[in-house]
Amino acid sequence: MDAHVPQRKGVVRLKLAAHRRRWPSLILAIAWALLLALMPWWIGAPLLLAFVIAQLTRVPRLQRYSCILRRALRWGFAGVLIASYRAFGGHALGLTFTLLVALVGFSLLVLLESWQNRKPLRDATLAAESPEWREMAMAPVGPSAVIIELESPAWMAPSDLPVGATFHVERITDQSYRVGKDTKIRHVEPQICLSKGRGWAAWPMTAGRGVVLYDLARDKAFRLRGWQLFGWRGDEAWLTRGDDQPPLALSHVLGQDHIDE
Repeated sequence: MDAHVPQRKGVVRLKLAAHRRRWPSLILAIAWALLLALMPWWIGAPLLLAFVIAQLTRVPRLQRYSCILRRALRWGFAGVLIASYRAFGGHALGLTFTLLVALVGFSLLVLLESWQNRKPLRDATLAAESPEWREMAMAPVGPSAVIIELESPAWMAPSDLPVGATFHVERITDQSYRVGKDTKIRHVEPQICLSKGRGWAAWPMTAGRGVVLYDLARDKAFRLRGWQLFGWRGDEAWLTRGDDQPPLALSHVLGQDHIDE
């Protein structure tokens, strides 16, 4: 898939705001690592092992916390390494053992995250291999290539909605809003982005945890944890899990991921 996204001046400001939102998460991650470093290693190690099992089993209720579990594993493993070194009382053998465990452990974490990143792409590939697709591939003339052009999100304050907007946004608190008939959007940043057809609106969740999308026609909100708004194609949002991941259409995301409503 080819995606062309026009550059805008507001992108720089948006990235700076995203960096500021990551500070609370970074502080919590450091505190988590220090906590495990002070605890005995035989308590922290089984706890991290439980996180790994949760990632591998891909329980739907836990997948919404996938990003949190990843960060907990990275920083928690560093804390457990410190705790294991402390258990040796500073002995040289303890340092050698800790370094060896660090090498093996972090390598396994990289493999686990690589497997998780490739899983949605494999699912999309399997979904595309339908009988209809195989028939098109065997036809004398295949489907023509389509260049998908995405419009980058233009964030604004809710109070700056353009004149003639088809819905009203009422501020409840700094992180909560009321839209539509009585739909409440909670735990979001004071920013909003409208689709080109103004049929959808988006809010970034606090601490960069995801995005909230509101469907004006159905008066329904979707909380998508771990996803970020990449751009719009007409009235459809395209989302991504990170800079190294290709964007996916909202219709695919809603069909593949567990969502909070």
